[in-house]
Amino acid sequence: MQPHGEVRTLSGRVRRIVAPNPGPMTGPGTNTYIVGESDLVLVDPGPAVASHVDAILACVGDRLRYIACTHTHPDHSPAAAVVADATGAELVGRTTADDRHQDLSFQPASQIDDDECIAGQDWTLRAIRTPGHVDNHVCYLLEEEGMVFAGDHIMNGSTVVIVPPGGNMADYIASLRRLLDYQVKVVAPGHGELIQDCRGEVEKLVRHRLMREAKVFAALDQRPQSLDELVVNVYDDVDPMMHEWAKLSLLAHLIKLEGEGKTLKTPVSGADHWQRAA
Repeated sequence: MQPHGEVRTLSGRVRRIVAPNPGPMTGPGTNTYIVGESDLVLVDPGPAVASHVDAILACVGDRLRYIACTHTHPDHSPAAAVVADATGAELVGRTTADDRHQDLSFQPASQIDDDECIAGQDWTLRAIRTPGHVDNHVCYLLEEEGMVFAGDHIMNGSTVVIVPPGGNMADYIASLRRLLDYQVKVVAPGHGELIQDCRGEVEKLVRHRLMREAKVFAALDQRPQSLDELVVNVYDDVDPMMHEWAKLSLLAHLIKLEGEGKTLKTPVSGADHWQRAA
């Protein structure tokens, strides 16, 4: 495991610092990536923890041109404003509506578009819009190396939580598949180590989500169920301590299936229940 604050070289163009925010949802901590040699871009500066910001500033010196954020959850973007103030670097990314889960300090001058590129002397980053985990999520493809900075679109060691309404399961699955339209060799996730087989990882994640939906159908074939009842059946392979988080992704699945005409939501004794559509 990479020590917090250490700068680790991953390739000829890419280095990584891991933020000191480990936990059940962040793994060993948020990965902050530094790309380039003579002029730099910082990807996902992470939380505004003083020791982490100091490590970033010591690494980038006066060479930082851009700070690119994959999304604005509080473990990914709050250090952006601090580092930008210290370096004058330009913020790159997208904002979204305040759902009480967003870092509102991240305010780029404009919203980066799908397939828009930023570039330095020896690197080019292409923005790939990947809504799903949250609707402002963007992956960045380092075209010279086929490495995609995936934020929370793909994590190493766990699946991501999809939190409606900003998160959308149908969008998430479509965005996973969309990565296969690009020449991606390596995934640099927001949490955990590099993933060397992008296609294999995407296919595994899609299978996993569709397996959850099959378990939803199996449970609803028995009887209509509430969210609290369904999570026990659909996530029976997950630690019950994580079921409150799992309910968020389960709700995202149910919203997707309802939109596809496969489930119906009805109130029973004051609580929403779901059933198979006829």
